[in-house]
Amino acid sequence: MIDPLEASIRIAGAGLEAQSARLRVVSENLANAQSTGLTPGANPYARKMVTFAAEMDRATGVDLVAVKSVGVDRAPFRVEHDPGNPAADSNGFVKLPNVNMVMEMADMREANRSYEANLQIVKQARDLCSMTIDLLRNSS
Repeated sequence: MIDPLEASIRIAGAGLEAQSARLRVVSENLANAQSTGLTPGANPYARKMVTFAAEMDRATGVDLVAVKSVGVDRAPFRVEHDPGNPAADSNGFVKLPNVNMVMEMADMREANRSYEANLQIVKQARDLCSMTIDLLRNSS
């Protein structure tokens, strides 16, 4: 049977990895929010999304979160009239990424808070382990 403190550290560690991947995807989306296609009428950058899944850790018997996949958002691209843009089609319309800056910022904030919460769990578990060791030293 696994120690509950060790289990909590493993669970929080998996959460840290998952939220870190989520933050990387959000950062990529934000960085490419104004990217256009390379040729006239070409599709621009498509927003990416992270999907999570529960995964059983066979060594410990606890459920961990893991990145299941990084998929592409099928939402339609934004279209703006900008005839001077090199990516404009024959009618002067440019396709822009389907990245909503407000939604990405909210997603980034949520991922950041989840990351911080998991980090706090690791710190608390570490402190509890230290306190237990100190109690065992002082009891003898």
